[in-house]
Amino acid sequence: MSVAGAAQGPPFIPESRAASPLHVLMLSDVYFPRVNGVSTSIQTFRNTLAGLGVRVTVVAPDYPGTDSGADAEADIRRLPSRPVPLDPEDRLMRWSSLADLDRRLADADFDLVHVQTPFAAHYAGLRLAKARGIPCIATYHTHFEEYLFHYVRFLPRSALRLAARALARRQCNALDAVVVPSQPMAATLRDYGVDKPLHVIPTGLPESQFLRGDGRRFRETWNIAPESKVALFVGRAAFEKNIGFLLDMAALARRQRPNLMLVIAGEGPALPALRRQAAALGIEDHVRFVGYLPRDGALRDCYAAADVFTFASHTETQGLVLLEAMAIGLPVLAIPALGAAEIIKPERGAVAAAETPEGFAEQLVGLLNRPTRLLIMADEAIAFTREWNAASQGARLAALYSQLPHRPRAIDCSQPLAASQ
Repeated sequence: MSVAGAAQGPPFIPESRAASPLHVLMLSDVYFPRVNGVSTSIQTFRNTLAGLGVRVTVVAPDYPGTDSGADAEADIRRLPSRPVPLDPEDRLMRWSSLADLDRRLADADFDLVHVQTPFAAHYAGLRLAKARGIPCIATYHTHFEEYLFHYVRFLPRSALRLAARALARRQCNALDAVVVPSQPMAATLRDYGVDKPLHVIPTGLPESQFLRGDGRRFRETWNIAPESKVALFVGRAAFEKNIGFLLDMAALARRQRPNLMLVIAGEGPALPALRRQAAALGIEDHVRFVGYLPRDGALRDCYAAADVFTFASHTETQGLVLLEAMAIGLPVLAIPALGAAEIIKPERGAVAAAETPEGFAEQLVGLLNRPTRLLIMADEAIAFTREWNAASQGARLAALYSQLPHRPRAIDCSQPLAASQ
């Protein structure tokens, strides 16, 4: 198992491939305009790898309103898809399109396949790699064990846990290598029985992430008074994100800090329940549900408007959103669970939070009462996140690509790939 540190790794020195640079096929069940950590990771690595002479073609679902011209220019191939039942944000690529993927990509030679999600893309990627005689790797972005029970409530949690572990083990062991974004996630997969090489390569931050927005503009837009103290959550409004915990915490913290405002930036299936919970707690006037915000505009303003970033998820394989907050000098108060622990436990701009609403609320009030400490934490946060830069992580991924055995291509496009059952 590769155990290289998060911020360091071997430099990528291109081999004598100037005439034929590495060409990687990334397959994903989700990509922009759908905003989430997987989409962000793919985009960040693609941009960095391009500067290293590595070409990346992305295959992802189409979405309503997708600009096909821009996609073609960006080396993105969209497959026909349909909405996911009960989850209109996401799309399912059609099996008929995936079965025909090898023929659809007949005009392109690839050196390897890099799968980004464990659904249809995983099986299509394995089939294509086998057909072409090239390596197939995957990034393990999502820790399913910890949140399946939120969505499949009719089965016991223990049964779901065993099923999730068995599926992860089977999928990972079918690959040539697995990329994981944190050491705790690598240890988890080893405990599952994964015996393929594990390479810890987190998603880094591009330089643009360090640009600060206009906090006053955000507050004016959302009717938040200048004297209010803002606790912020950014992420998908999903049950596994434990946002209900933050609402309970905010209700308690307001007893000592009546001017506290909780801002929740994101959309998702838990949003109606969260709105109802805020009303039941009597804090609906002190919570702003602002939805998804454009990353290059309003989201920057949102981060800049906050005093503390609050996070209670137990399911993060890395916790990239914590780094995004810290990159503009926003102190973090978060539960140090799973991959997020590597960001929180050094306590350089972050504080490890209690796992009870009462303890978390007390810590938040304590931070808000110490403005000098928040200023020191802001400087520490920026310095810490500089060590997680996208350039170094992209170089490590490129080095991994170059180390994989690039077998002679055996492309046979005469027969379409069979659909996975």
